[in-house]
Amino acid sequence: MTWFASHPDDQWFVDAFAVRELIAEARKIIAQEPDLAQRVARLLPAFQALLRQEGWLPDAFAQPDMTSGMGSGIGQYLLFRAGDGSLSLFSLVVPPGASTPVHDHLAWGIVGLYRGQQREDVFALVEGDPDAGHAQLQRIRERQINPGECYPLLPPEEDIHRVTTISAEPSVSIHLLGNDTGCVWRHRYDPDRGTVTPFRSGYSNQPCDRDSAQ
Repeated sequence: MTWFASHPDDQWFVDAFAVRELIAEARKIIAQEPDLAQRVARLLPAFQALLRQEGWLPDAFAQPDMTSGMGSGIGQYLLFRAGDGSLSLFSLVVPPGASTPVHDHLAWGIVGLYRGQQREDVFALVEGDPDAGHAQLQRIRERQINPGECYPLLPPEEDIHRVTTISAEPSVSIHLLGNDTGCVWRHRYDPDRGTVTPFRSGYSNQPCDRDSAQ
């Protein structure tokens, strides 16, 4: 059996071989590759391998959540979190017809679709300061995402988006990011009004009980 090293404070909420394999590969590449674009490119094969596998994601982590901080019944389930908050893996469940808020991530990462279909609207910051509460956005891309497809997150470019489930079933996407995404303060955008509010999505299965200012 393959043995995977783990840090003492790591948290595993889905302790499956496929997840351990991805996290081990991610940590190896992070240690070797300081360039974020190259890091993501090198991680894509391992991430796509996880998307192709069935049976590793429990049903409890693929359900809508009416109490979620994302709203609209969107569930965000923590699968793995590094002890120092530098890496997280989570599933995002969006009910049919529902959309996430327009939001950012503030970290490098990869997002891939596991089930269902989504439409992604990608925005660019034209002017303004999100931290000051105002930003003018321009929608620069709309695309359909199908199971097995993934895309990189490399702030500040193309880090602001909104996803909508366009399938008759909930969409389930898998996110690997270089922060504790659900517990860091991010930005929720209103493109029509040009306003920005602080935003912490939280997780459906775990509280934010650690220092989230990292």
